Amino acid sequence: HVEHKASLLPLCLLFSLQIVATGVCQSDLYFLLKCMNKALFPSVFGHEAAGIVESIGPGVTEFQPGQSAGHIDGKNFESSRITCKGKKLLQFLGVSSFSEYTVVKELALAKIDPAAPLDKVCVIGCAICTGYGAAVNSAKVEPGSTCAVFGLGAVGLAAVMGCRAAGAKRIIAIDINPEKFEKAKIFGATDVVNPNDHSKPIHQVMIEMTNGGVDYSIECIGNVEIMVRINFYRFKGKDGVAQMVKAYLDKKVMVDEFITHNMTLDQINEAITLMKHGQWYTSTPTQIFAAK
Repeated sequence: HVEHKASLLPLCLLFSLQIVATGVCQSDLYFLLKCMNKALFPSVFGHEAAGIVESIGPGVTEFQPGQSAGHIDGKNFESSRITCKGKKLLQFLGVSSFSEYTVVKELALAKIDPAAPLDKVCVIGCAICTGYGAAVNSAKVEPGSTCAVFGLGAVGLAAVMGCRAAGAKRIIAIDINPEKFEKAKIFGATDVVNPNDHSKPIHQVMIEMTNGGVDYSIECIGNVEIMVRINFYRFKGKDGVAQMVKAYLDKKVMVDEFITHNMTLDQINEAITLMKHGQWYTSTPTQIFAAK
């Protein structure tokens, strides 16, 4: 149990945020179930969120109370400003969006269009920017190219969407769960492949399908050991998140299609279980929680 109340201290360049909606991400699941560092607990998880600025501390100039804001991933566990029954709880990635209120640094948020539905655009803050940015900004996919995207969670689907936006002529979506294939086609996949349907190694299958290999290969499986790298998606949070929200409002990128469940905050354990067992089409941030 967490008392959903942050310590609203008037600290420099800090402000309090009411969380309106947040996604559940595989990063939360990794630290919850696989992290062996007991010093990181107890924690309040959650980092992919959108909300409303409630109050600001001295020195904050970019935001004012009442403005809409989307979260930009922090890099570390920050000094927490959240307590439960007098005991400090660690603040995951400096955000802790599985709480109705939190206190964050000004650097952690991006100002977004107030017309954006917060229960949709919250997934832009992590999953969509990660996959889309991997294709457009890191790989720099070129028009007419052939791409392979491994893993069709929300990050992978966003990568597929990014490849299409960049003008790729062929996008091969690869996953061991065939239930994700129709969704991948909606985002732009031209081919779908289940490695379990082939006796050959998947790289050999790709070589034969493309007569020599793909131009770009994007890994979105969700394996933490593979994903830990510098500048994975090269997305400038302050500008990039706001630009993606605008692109969504302009109907240039899809967002609604990433969301498979809408749940309340008191159903968070159920949401974690759904994510753990992959009981939806997308395997990274998709569950949305509306604050009570």
